[in-house]
Amino acid sequence: MTRLTSLLTLTTAVLFVCSTAAQQLAPNQTHGFGNNRLITFTYLQNFDCVDQPTLDLDFNGIMAQSDPNEMQTPICQPITEPTQDPTGGNIKHTAHLYVFLPMFSVDNDQNPNDAMPCPNGGRPNELCGPALGKALISLFGFLPEAWKAKVNPAITTQCPDPNNPVPGTCTMHASSVDLSETLVALGKIPGPPTMPIFVPTPNHSHVVDNSRVNTQPIWWEVRPVLILFQSDWPAADASSGITSSKAMDDAEAAGRAIEVGSNFFLFFSSQMAAHAGH
Repeated sequence: MTRLTSLLTLTTAVLFVCSTAAQQLAPNQTHGFGNNRLITFTYLQNFDCVDQPTLDLDFNGIMAQSDPNEMQTPICQPITEPTQDPTGGNIKHTAHLYVFLPMFSVDNDQNPNDAMPCPNGGRPNELCGPALGKALISLFGFLPEAWKAKVNPAITTQCPDPNNPVPGTCTMHASSVDLSETLVALGKIPGPPTMPIFVPTPNHSHVVDNSRVNTQPIWWEVRPVLILFQSDWPAADASSGITSSKAMDDAEAAGRAIEVGSNFFLFFSSQMAAHAGH
């Protein structure tokens, strides 16, 4: 082997190692998308699901201000929006984290046993495992990829946590969410809700506004976005699918996606990934 060949081989190996290292995430990081690029989120403290004095997140007819039991279990509830974020600031000025849920089935899954198992330390009476599968199949006609223990290999998601690929996990997130208001809003169950319907945190990916791609640590409002068609689902490398808020808005206008607010907030920084490309 000549000196030039050895040098080229060594250089290639070093570049490969550096590239691989750049793609690895720390335990407190996840990937996201923004401006059609791959970005990295770094979480610096736990989530917050904001409850305000005049809310009744557990639907027991008692306002939170007079119901201390409501404070004992974090209730992360899509649809419900407080007027303030965890800093006390007006929610109208809070950054948005669009959380994409794959509300389609790649293979028209009819097997309830494919649903996420009950999380360790989950909520009392949580809907999970085969019971969750049966409920979702009866409501939607299939088991959405969002609540499958393992998503179909035709798509990828940024959560569960790549460092701990257990269904329903994502660093510094809650392991359960309340689906009651969402099911009522979709017309899947009659309303108003009478109790929370806790389910495991769904498989999901993330998108932020173009202006937030590089952002210092702040609180973000989680805004769930139901993605209804596989063709819109973002590829892991941001090469296809919805990977910007503009494309998301277009999909919503066309009826291919549904966006809602929530009382769920996360605290992290956002940075363009070193290996981002489109």
